[in-house]
Amino acid sequence: MAAIQFHRDLTFEYGKLERVTPLIRRIVARNPGPFTFHGTGTYVVGHGRVAVIDPGPAITAHVDALLDALRGETIEHIVVTHTHLDHSPAAAAVKAATGAPTYGYGPHGSGRGDHDGPAVEEGGDQNFRPDVTMRDGDVLDGGGWRLTAVHTPGHTSNHLCFALAEEKALFSGDHVMGWSTSVISPPDGDMADYLASLDKLLGRDERLFWPTHGPAIPDPQTHVRAFIEHRQARTAAILKRLQAGDTLIADMVAAIYVDVPQHLHRAAGRSVLAHLVQLVDQGRVTCEGPPTLGASYRLTG
Repeated sequence: MAAIQFHRDLTFEYGKLERVTPLIRRIVARNPGPFTFHGTGTYVVGHGRVAVIDPGPAITAHVDALLDALRGETIEHIVVTHTHLDHSPAAAAVKAATGAPTYGYGPHGSGRGDHDGPAVEEGGDQNFRPDVTMRDGDVLDGGGWRLTAVHTPGHTSNHLCFALAEEKALFSGDHVMGWSTSVISPPDGDMADYLASLDKLLGRDERLFWPTHGPAIPDPQTHVRAFIEHRQARTAAILKRLQAGDTLIADMVAAIYVDVPQHLHRAAGRSVLAHLVQLVDQGRVTCEGPPTLGASYRLTG
């Protein structure tokens, strides 16, 4: 299996809008953590007339720094890759200050077929409603740059990546990160969708990915293939634990994630659940009742 090459070096200064390519600038929010790396990277595309991608968490200092840095320019588009609390809440403050419309797939959970199903995970931003809904292939034209939406459900059902044609670059949100794999947390997170979305990106020709957390990914095809292989290996490990007699997710996590700190085991359990949901859907695993963190699982047959 190919090793995932994480690029952990990220040179930046909190509160400073820095140019990373001719068309792209980035400012990092001061919200470091086990799921955000150094913090949320808010991107600015273009000059003069600009789009802001993933305005970030509701941190006043971050919003003020972004607006101050763009004084004299016009924010015309506020673009959201997905509705987690570290990505979309600041959109409201940026909109209030500029009048710019917001763009996204839809409210949290809107990519699921069962909108009235179980509540989605606690990290979801339940307040965001885009002014303009975007679907796969929809385009934003800013004069001198063009962003094309790429629907990539899996991490969340409403996740969008955005392709910047002028630089053969893709803003990959949390679908593909440079410092870690994504947590897939049911019911809104879906492993089958996530893998299908990774396959979808393999068919594209972007040469550089800009994730919302961490540094750029300079060899995206190799990176994406390694992510797919990583998930295939996790599936194999789960099946092996089931063959060994484990029936509970907690026992599987303890055996599979031996080298992962204990405080991350809860998130690991959510990803194991996502794999098991897929395996149940495939008929390879059964459980009593719907798949949950506390359910008992066994191999079919």
